[in-house]
Amino acid sequence: MKKFGRVLRSLRNEAGIGIKRLAPQLGVTYSYLSKLEHGATAPSENLVYRTAAYFSCDPDRLLLAAGKTPPEVLRILQENPEEALALLKQRFGASNGTRRKP
Repeated sequence: MKKFGRVLRSLRNEAGIGIKRLAPQLGVTYSYLSKLEHGATAPSENLVYRTAAYFSCDPDRLLLAAGKTPPEVLRILQENPEEALALLKQRFGASNGTRRKP
């Protein structure tokens, strides 16, 4: 949740747009955007997609930053669970059910 807020603030700053000007463009209040940027609330999936469209950026990146799984990734995991998990573990070093600390 906090990661989405950091990404949102970064996108907004890079675009040179203030929070009060951006809020109506996304269909929310500026106080809600402030809560998002400070990690006090989580965005809806719909808002993530609107934000991605507004800033012309990858919605999957924003979904992950918001703690949500992109639909295509979820489909891959559901249709190929063993292969997907093996590939992820091989690539990122997790093994035999042990979890790495976040």
